[in-house]
Amino acid sequence: MTDITIRPLQEKDNRPIASIIRNTLAEFGANHPGTVYFDPTTDNLFQLFKTPGSYYLVAEANFELLGGAGIFPSDGLPDGTCELVKMYLVPEARSMGLGKKMIEQVLAWAKNSGYGQVYIETMPELEKAMKVYEKFGFEYLDGPMGNTGHTGCSIWMLKKFRELK
Repeated sequence: MTDITIRPLQEKDNRPIASIIRNTLAEFGANHPGTVYFDPTTDNLFQLFKTPGSYYLVAEANFELLGGAGIFPSDGLPDGTCELVKMYLVPEARSMGLGKKMIEQVLAWAKNSGYGQVYIETMPELEKAMKVYEKFGFEYLDGPMGNTGHTGCSIWMLKKFRELK
């Protein structure tokens, strides 16, 4: 794939990115209750990411979306903490460094926006993603933070940029 563009989410991206998210979860057998698969906000990410303190990028090539990644100030997280959310790529866009590039960009945005740490919720079915998060310095937690409503996630990770007060 050539000429990949990474850009902010646009309203026209709502349907294709929701499809990528749900198809990826189904592909890995992670399309169960308590995940973004059933979260109604998945169909309206452009509107959701108008929330202050949030940021979402999509990657596209030849006017086709390849995936996305975002930062969100999820409910109940400690001050200075955001969540890395909805990081999904179509199969043909994996293993080419695109996910790494997108994570780097959203983490840089989070750090530059004053966040001190970034939280992730995931599930065992997405083991390959966890290995990527580990390379970025995310460490495993014993339990969830905040109140995301994603009770289907059983793995929690945190990356600290700095200690919070």
